[in-house]
Amino acid sequence: DFRLGTRPRRRAPAFRRSLRPSCSLLFVRFPVEQLPTITAQSPSSLIAFPFDESFPLTCEAKGNPEPEFRWTKNGQEFDPFLDPRLMKEENSGTFVIPNNGNLTEYQGTYRCYASNKLGTAISKEIEFIVPNVPKFPKETLDPVVVEEGQPFVLKCDPPTGIPPLQIYWMTINLQHIEQDERVSTGLNGDLYFSHAVDKDSRRDYCCFAAFPRIRTIVQKTAMSFPVSANAIPERRPSLLTPSGVRSEVLLVKEEDLKLECIAEGLPTPQVEWVKMGHQLPAKAKLENHGKLLIVPRVEQDDGGKYMCKAKNRLGEAVHYFTVTVEEPPEWKLEPESQLSMIGSNVHIKCSAGGIPEPVTTWRVNGVPLQESPAANRKAFRDTVVLHNAKASDSAVYQCEASNRHGTLLSNANIMIMNLRPMILTPGEESYSAVEGKAVTMHCEVFSSPPSTVTWSREDSSESVDGHRFTVHDNGSLEIEQLEKGDTGQYTCLAKNTEGLSAINAFLYVKDPTRISAPPEDQQILIGTTLETRLCLFFFFLSLCLRGSVDRYLVEEGVLHIINVSHADQGVYTCVARTPVDQDVASALLMVLDVPDAPENLLLSEHKGKSVKLKWIPGDEHNSSTTEFIIQFEESQWEPGNWKELLRVPGNHNSATLKLHGHVDYRFRVSGVNGIGTGPPSEPTERYKTSPRAPDKNPENIKIEGHLPHEMDINWEPLLPIEHNGPGLEYKVSFRRQDLEDDWTEHTVKRHSFVVKNTPTFVPYEIKIQARNHQGWGPEPKIVTGYSGEDFPSAAPDDVKVEVMNSSVVKVSWTRVHKDKLHGHLGGYRVNWWRLRSLVDSKKSHGERQMLSFPGDRSHATVPGLTPFSEYSLIVMTFNGRGNGPGSHPASFKTPEGVPEKNPVFRVTDVQRHTVSLAWAPPLEPNGILTGYLLQYQLINDTEEVGPLQTVDVSNADTTKWVLRELEPLSKYKLYLRSCTAVGCGPVASEEVTTTLQTSEYHVHGGISTQGWFIGLMCAIALLTLIVLIACFVNRNKGGKYSVKEKEDLHPDVESQGMNDDTFCEYSDNDEKPLKGSQHSLSREIKAGDSGDSLVDYGDEDAQFNEDGSFIGEYAGRKEKRASAEIKAAVQTPA
Repeated sequence: DFRLGTRPRRRAPAFRRSLRPSCSLLFVRFPVEQLPTITAQSPSSLIAFPFDESFPLTCEAKGNPEPEFRWTKNGQEFDPFLDPRLMKEENSGTFVIPNNGNLTEYQGTYRCYASNKLGTAISKEIEFIVPNVPKFPKETLDPVVVEEGQPFVLKCDPPTGIPPLQIYWMTINLQHIEQDERVSTGLNGDLYFSHAVDKDSRRDYCCFAAFPRIRTIVQKTAMSFPVSANAIPERRPSLLTPSGVRSEVLLVKEEDLKLECIAEGLPTPQVEWVKMGHQLPAKAKLENHGKLLIVPRVEQDDGGKYMCKAKNRLGEAVHYFTVTVEEPPEWKLEPESQLSMIGSNVHIKCSAGGIPEPVTTWRVNGVPLQESPAANRKAFRDTVVLHNAKASDSAVYQCEASNRHGTLLSNANIMIMNLRPMILTPGEESYSAVEGKAVTMHCEVFSSPPSTVTWSREDSSESVDGHRFTVHDNGSLEIEQLEKGDTGQYTCLAKNTEGLSAINAFLYVKDPTRISAPPEDQQILIGTTLETRLCLFFFFLSLCLRGSVDRYLVEEGVLHIINVSHADQGVYTCVARTPVDQDVASALLMVLDVPDAPENLLLSEHKGKSVKLKWIPGDEHNSSTTEFIIQFEESQWEPGNWKELLRVPGNHNSATLKLHGHVDYRFRVSGVNGIGTGPPSEPTERYKTSPRAPDKNPENIKIEGHLPHEMDINWEPLLPIEHNGPGLEYKVSFRRQDLEDDWTEHTVKRHSFVVKNTPTFVPYEIKIQARNHQGWGPEPKIVTGYSGEDFPSAAPDDVKVEVMNSSVVKVSWTRVHKDKLHGHLGGYRVNWWRLRSLVDSKKSHGERQMLSFPGDRSHATVPGLTPFSEYSLIVMTFNGRGNGPGSHPASFKTPEGVPEKNPVFRVTDVQRHTVSLAWAPPLEPNGILTGYLLQYQLINDTEEVGPLQTVDVSNADTTKWVLRELEPLSKYKLYLRSCTAVGCGPVASEEVTTTLQTSEYHVHGGISTQGWFIGLMCAIALLTLIVLIACFVNRNKGGKYSVKEKEDLHPDVESQGMNDDTFCEYSDNDEKPLKGSQHSLSREIKAGDSGDSLVDYGDEDAQFNEDGSFIGEYAGRKEKRASAEIKAAVQTPA
């Protein structure tokens, strides 16, 4: 918004406002004569600092014709072009004074004049100041002797210089003189002593005056200030400064009010301040130990009467200040530039306020109004009136308002002319707008007198009309709520008494831009990569992001932010913009992170056993804190190792911490939220607790008896931090529970104790109490335990076996009496072994197997037996010491079962219509074989199979068979099962394809004819032969059965409750097996240590397979017969 004058802020009547926008363009595009206007000038005060290279005096102006410049200095004409030392600029009024050391001659007050044929504009007065280097005078100062207790003032009298001035009192060694309520520096720089004391004596009091704007510090000659000793009488206060009872203070608005009262007296007086009839201003502050009252940036309300009061116990002294606040001139109504038509009356108004009231003077083209009279011009106090103005009255009028605190100057360009309308807006302009929005088409007009502006459509000579159309004072046409029908050509017509002008404009109404898929609010974990769809739009995307550009990437409407940080949190806005409109959509991105470390940890409420810890939680980073973890570290036992002490809910910011004695603690806190645990805070200061007696006794006391006549007592020792002081030890007390004995006590420092010579397995009461040098811990709890265990001395009686099926039996017995257990009952163990197969009467001692059944029980289930066999078993009990003696052996027989799978089933010959088969009987027939079930069917390579054909081989000795009447070149599936009276066993199968010829055959799927299988079987046969040879050699050397070897190693254990002839048949029998040694029945096995312990075997509801075998695993392996060899048979007619 352009103004012809220098200040474009104030509004003018409408008919004037319509002209002003065009004025700014006249200087650029149209040859219209214009009055000069100052566009740039130097500040009112220009200081020539010695460290600056040059000093420009600026004066720039514009006008048509181009203005010419001239200067005055101290009211006299000054031509910079006559001084070759000055630097000038072409087409400018600015000149530059170089800093060549000769600046004093340029000191003075300057003013710039910019003129053309229409008038003259002037600048403000510019004062060029060349400061002198401030110096203290050279002088010799005699020492001044002051009696102790008397007041004294050291004068500084600093030189004048460019403010601000800063005063420092120091010694020759640049040590500051200490100041307090007794000694202080006044506003004038003097050093005041309320009363002298002996320590004030020194010879090097120096006053330093600093002038920071000119970067200068000067020093006064050092002063000597000896203090003579004397009696120090007390006296009432009096003021050293200011003098008298009242003083006047005058200052200008916005300056700082500084009131000072420095008093002498003994004791040192205290100074108080009041404002008479009012409170001290809220912004007031006291400095210099209360002797200086400062009210910054005073307003009128800060004026009034102030009082300072200096008092001690002997009396008081007061001083009153009358503060007056004045103001420099300030515009009430600044003169404005005007464009008026010939013959009109022109009023130029100017009004300013201030304290004291400013004096207003008028100039025309820089000349005082009274020195340039005009018949049609009259001047009043605040108004100049031009009657029946003529073109020759065009001029620059200056209004200047001044008082003792400053001067205001304003130029007003007054143009008197008649001009036909000149439309400044280019014609044939095109405007694009969006349906439903508004558009403004411009028609800027410059004319005098003001023009009437009208708009019309191309299809009508009438002016546009309606509530949607508005023609503004500046000639622009605004159309609201645009419709598609508003598209077309519009004409602007400007008309006044001098003529008319017109231009055309074109309007296009378009559909609005819309974002079809706006972004959505998101939460993302810090350090990860964000991938979010910004928005879908019709035209293009404008995206402005702060921070590192490398971390931001936009691809096909998707915003990628790599390594998201806290700075990335905020609202992201997608802007779809066209030349005529835009659509905006925003989304909030919240960055999730663990909580920041808590701050300002504070320990309070220090007590012997606790302390209160407070903290200020850190930033939660958009995930609420669920809890705080308080950790501690101590300096004696594990320095540097932080341990968790306490957790408190996330809505707490304090906790009471229970502490141990004689520990030097530090604490820290970390927050936990849904993201994780945040970093810990800075640790607190050290807090050491006093030593005290233990707060607790040992826990987890264990009483064990590893030997029959001993009792081992072990416990979990107190942690070092739980000692609560030095000298920790434990008192172990014990007594028999079944006797009313006194407590036997022993004091130990370790955390175990062995009681000797105890009866076997009797109950004891034990208690353990901690103590240190400070005293005993709390009364301990009594625990009960037993002395050492011994082996059980009795075996279960009445052992009976009930055969459940061919592989499972149920064993029952009579429990061993608790007096014979000699310890804690671990349970019962059942040992069994296979004597022989009932198919073969030859005895074959099987591997001994064992199952453990924990707890007090009288029966158990033994699974996994071989059908049609004879077995023997024994039952024994066990405790923590080991096994008891075994029961008398009980023998039983298992009934027949189905046979095992045939180990060998193969095709030996294949012809066009026949297939020859051979097989081996099962290794375990599990009964008396009654024959074999042979089946076959045609399968070929289709989904359909032929009927299943069955051949019943009733002779158990038969191991060959020939299938006849088969289809040539056909594939068959063959099945073989071994059978007993109980049923048939699992299937062995083969596939074979008959041949087209009678000499060749091919077997499908049978591994028995594969080369690798034949090689494997040969290797197994060779290995078996080597083992058999080794066993026979060992036997011939007199080797014993392995069980016998173990019995020889433990004669005392094996002999308990067993007859020598119980196992005789298994020790030296000629038919004993050659396998590895079986498990000893009398090993020292504790309860729960057996890998064969299956509690479920003891339940009568145990599950079994259809053939009666037990479901699950059990210890031991079955004895296997040697595989039968089957020789290749020669085909014979059936």
